Amino acid sequence: MLDTLHRIVHAVNKAPNLQEALGTLVSAVREAIDCDVCSIYLVDDDTRSNVLMATVGLEDSAVGKVRLPFGRGLVGLVAERAEPVNLADAPAHPRYVRMAHTGETRYRGFLGVPIIQNRRVLGVLVVRQREEREFQDEEVTFLFTLAAQLAGAITYARASGELDALTREHQPLHRFLVGQPGHAGVAIGTAVVSFQLSDLEAVPDRPVDDPEAECARFERALAQVEADLRHLQERMADQLPEEDRALFDALLLMLRSETLVSQTEEAIHRGLWAPAALRDTISAHAQIFDEMDDPYLRERASDVRDLGRRILMHLQDDDPGLVEYPPDTILVGEEISAMQLAEVPPGRLAGVVSASGSGSSHAAILARAMGIPAVMGVSEMPVSRMQGRELIVDGYRGRVYIEPAPSVRIEYERLIAEEEALGAEVEAMRGLRSETTDGHIVPLHLNTGLINQMNGEEQAEADGVGLYRTEFPFMVRDRFPGEGEQLRNYRRVLEAFAPRPVVLRTLDIGGDKALPYFPVVEQNPFLGWRGVRISLQHPEIFLTQIRAMLRADIGLGNLQIMLPMISGVSEVDELQQLIQRAHDELLEEGHVVAMPRIGVMIEVPSAVYQAGEIARRVDFLSVGTNDLTQYLLAVDRNNPRVADLYDELHPAVLRALRDITAAAGEFGRPVSVCGELAGNPLATILLIGLGVNSLSMSAGSLLRVKWVVRSISRTRARQITQVALRMEDVGQVRRFMEGTLEEMGLGGLIRPGK
Repeated sequence: MLDTLHRIVHAVNKAPNLQEALGTLVSAVREAIDCDVCSIYLVDDDTRSNVLMATVGLEDSAVGKVRLPFGRGLVGLVAERAEPVNLADAPAHPRYVRMAHTGETRYRGFLGVPIIQNRRVLGVLVVRQREEREFQDEEVTFLFTLAAQLAGAITYARASGELDALTREHQPLHRFLVGQPGHAGVAIGTAVVSFQLSDLEAVPDRPVDDPEAECARFERALAQVEADLRHLQERMADQLPEEDRALFDALLLMLRSETLVSQTEEAIHRGLWAPAALRDTISAHAQIFDEMDDPYLRERASDVRDLGRRILMHLQDDDPGLVEYPPDTILVGEEISAMQLAEVPPGRLAGVVSASGSGSSHAAILARAMGIPAVMGVSEMPVSRMQGRELIVDGYRGRVYIEPAPSVRIEYERLIAEEEALGAEVEAMRGLRSETTDGHIVPLHLNTGLINQMNGEEQAEADGVGLYRTEFPFMVRDRFPGEGEQLRNYRRVLEAFAPRPVVLRTLDIGGDKALPYFPVVEQNPFLGWRGVRISLQHPEIFLTQIRAMLRADIGLGNLQIMLPMISGVSEVDELQQLIQRAHDELLEEGHVVAMPRIGVMIEVPSAVYQAGEIARRVDFLSVGTNDLTQYLLAVDRNNPRVADLYDELHPAVLRALRDITAAAGEFGRPVSVCGELAGNPLATILLIGLGVNSLSMSAGSLLRVKWVVRSISRTRARQITQVALRMEDVGQVRRFMEGTLEEMGLGGLIRPGK
């Protein structure tokens, strides 16, 4: 049944809308398990009923009209229990309800499985048999798997209003897709889909004004692929037997097949641009092979898709126009990168929505640095169908509204107005010292890697830079930057903030930060080759960077160096030896360099337990709560399936911070927090109470955090923190801190308008 399952799932995923997806599914399921009836009921929360939405075997006239109130009938029983119900003789069950007008009274065997997404029942998939029949275990799991595949399509249809259109006449209600809050704020704008090159599945729909010109572009791409294939065929002539070389002939025939060319051109003339027309044609051709019974022929589907990627690559090389970014651009993608964010012209980016990642992923961090509302991990979002659609991005609750109803739009416009009013109160903090009511100074530093995009006000407001991510200049080049290039970049940062301290973190690549010219491909990159692990194995990269940092600091004296991803004291010792070596070499060369303060990022659990030994060796500690939380809770922060388990206010994280500050205090070493927790007003009181000496955050969070600092005494912060440390559940901690800010009159910092 596995091959059958794959073919059905593929066909359902390719359906252009929910109605066709449901129709495809019920027909395929009835044939696959040889039953008499297959039906799908979907949950309608507004009428509190399960609605018959598709069927094969019951009366067609019942579709959309039959509604079973919640809790009624066997369908209601499946939805209520959220587990399968398998009955050989359904009419004998006490919950059975007779519905003569559907024709189902002729059937006895019954199997119903729930359609579930994120622990919520969305509907019920039902199969029936005329005679008594208890369905087998493999048939139950088969339906369960199909139901899970269907859940994403139903969630999107509910959010976009498509489901309402199928069941009722009135306007779409307050529907939305759910993800993880990436950066607080609200944005209303137009979706622009950003996609990876040569990824057919990611190509979005876009209209075309000149079909003839687009067809000519498609023809040029075909000619270029044909030339590539003939060149490969000639090059492999002496290396492959004749029967294997015949594959190239087959690909050439496929490339110029009438159906591939004509179907693509027909789609272009219907108004699609060439990449989307090609996407649909290749998908249709590959599906034909996917559905074949012969395993050899089925494998040819991969050849078709590879051919499509080659054509797409040449189409992209021949693209005559740039992407248009409206003034209110909402950037949408399967996975948003730093480069994609940078491509949007200044002042036009209103919001970010990513199908992958979480509130602590790299893209979310960048969005916060730019002050852009963001929602991450919207896994049910059909990215390719989002181009040009109006969206509301709710970065507070992690919601995305697609073409919202007028009432929803009005409500969010009101919230935006309240945000602007709150902003005026926050602005009143500008220029004031960051000190508690009892006179304790809490320096507030900036996290940045985009110094050129910072304005003068942001630079003036900060007490320095607590984390400069040096990998950004590495990521925007096609090779490693040399010592001179790095020197000039670091000098600009140091000069901009002198005499205030600037902490330059050494190169921290790996995990979710890859260099195009230095790929690190691993099964589990967050536990793999990253941070100082790469620096130690490539000391030439590390030494070049340290030399550039030391030279950039000449005459300024505000440089501090921080080492990331430290897991043990031996790494600290070895890296300090390399720093000393670079320092001594520069002195020998005649450069008047000074040895800066050296610090370590505590972001690995082993470093928490060795915080004292590490503190004895360095000048300061800085806690990277993003990775520390990820490793303490064993939660991949980029995985939307488990992202709701990731919470930096977890008691384990707070207790780890307590232990770090206590260990550092024994050696008189200051501790800063440079993770996203530092910029969260809910955590400010706790961090002061834990004894953290300074906080480093994105520019957009600085004034809000200062407002909290100036509203409480350190003594009171310690008392509140002691209460929070005794709590056992993250929900308790979060509610307690929300209540605390409300009592202080700072509730607007949690969620404006709530």
